[in-house]
Amino acid sequence: MDTQQTLNLVQTLAERLLARGWLMAAAESCTGGLIAAACTELAGSSAWFDRGFVTYSNQAKTELLGVDAALIATHGAVSEAVAKAMAEGAVQRAGVQVAVAVTGIAGPTGGSPDKPVGTVWLAWACKDQPTRSQCCLFEGDRAQIRQQTCEVALAELVQFVTAAAA
Repeated sequence: MDTQQTLNLVQTLAERLLARGWLMAAAESCTGGLIAAACTELAGSSAWFDRGFVTYSNQAKTELLGVDAALIATHGAVSEAVAKAMAEGAVQRAGVQVAVAVTGIAGPTGGSPDKPVGTVWLAWACKDQPTRSQCCLFEGDRAQIRQQTCEVALAELVQFVTAAAA
């Protein structure tokens, strides 16, 4: 991921959130806080970035975000249902207008034929709007998969905020 490109995405996101008076939260599993770190790299981010949840374990997803343990047991932690529940839980628990969530397999281990290394589910939730989700299959090593996830999460969040506020 290009550092300047990420900073540009965060700057655009900040401008769109500030224009609406919105706060955001991030619910992260496989990225371990990279999205929150990218957001808070920008000076003044406290005006639009409320908090980040690093919910690496299934227990953390349940305790901090309210993801139903039965949902995880049925679909697996890396699934559309769990990503959506994470994003919706972040909006509810943080009391913000918008949230992004990511859950995936960064590797090098943990993959399966159904969910190979690089499989990441992302979701974007906004109060009073349908939650959006996307599955990506990233290539590269662990660091590259995590960075690509962060970049897609931010780029799509810019688009989601724009559409949700229209």
